[in-house]
Amino acid sequence: MSAETITPDTQHRSLAERLPQPFRDYALLARFDRPIGFWLLFWPCAWGLWLTGAGAQWLLVAWFFLGAIAMRSAGCVYNDIIDHNLDRSVARTANRPIASGRVSVRAAWVWLVALCLVGLLVLLQLRPTAQVVALGSLALVAAYPFMKRITWWPQAWLGLVFNWGVLVGWTSMREDNLVVMLALYAGAAFWTVGYDTIYALQDREDDALVGIKSSALRLGGRVKSGVAAFYALALASWLLAFWLLRGDLLALLALAPAAVHLSWQVATLDPGDPDNPLARFRSNRMAGALVAAACFIVGNAGA
Repeated sequence: MSAETITPDTQHRSLAERLPQPFRDYALLARFDRPIGFWLLFWPCAWGLWLTGAGAQWLLVAWFFLGAIAMRSAGCVYNDIIDHNLDRSVARTANRPIASGRVSVRAAWVWLVALCLVGLLVLLQLRPTAQVVALGSLALVAAYPFMKRITWWPQAWLGLVFNWGVLVGWTSMREDNLVVMLALYAGAAFWTVGYDTIYALQDREDDALVGIKSSALRLGGRVKSGVAAFYALALASWLLAFWLLRGDLLALLALAPAAVHLSWQVATLDPGDPDNPLARFRSNRMAGALVAAACFIVGNAGA
């Protein structure tokens, strides 16, 4: 695959290289070459599910993972349809399939519908309450691509959208103790603002030129302290969720590994290094796994 047909932050290029055209462009459009997004959408689903104390629920976990792949991909396709003119003005995104003209907008809409059908299949595996909750995210998802034109904090809107799985995971098993669910969701939203601010560091110069707003631009030279503050709010919210669920000081220790990892991200973040922010952003797959482990321990210990 030539450098002209991939974005700079792609992963697993060899997998995409094996696909013939035009399948390769559809894979890139759905971000199959950048799996970090699947994990960031999936982990909150697992958090909500495992904190309920319902056990491992591996079949439901598998459905959630499939749904995360399908809906994250659908969201990327929708975002690229809306943003294809803006993407042409940003160096990192100018070679995306729609922006470059390799995939038409009409074909992208067809691909989007196909991915949504996979999401519908996953939706049908859930209990009715969780189905209604899941559908409640659609308006937020539809509005997200426009937030970067409206507010300096599109990352906050992404936090609401990308962590809706917390609500779906929780209501797939129980409908009580909603304050615990909401505290977990709030923490997830703060976490997303933090990691997506790190991600936005890659585009600060181009975003400023074309008028795209972001928390990275808004924070300016205070990015590290801003990310630290959002991660601290995330940890405080998760601690509150655990405390409301169990009221056990020892249970709070389950979050220690995640706290150490997020602290490492902030301490080693170098906004001036082109490669450093992307590596710190991708490391949130591990952060999500550590919080997932904490939720399973706290939710299921003594169950």
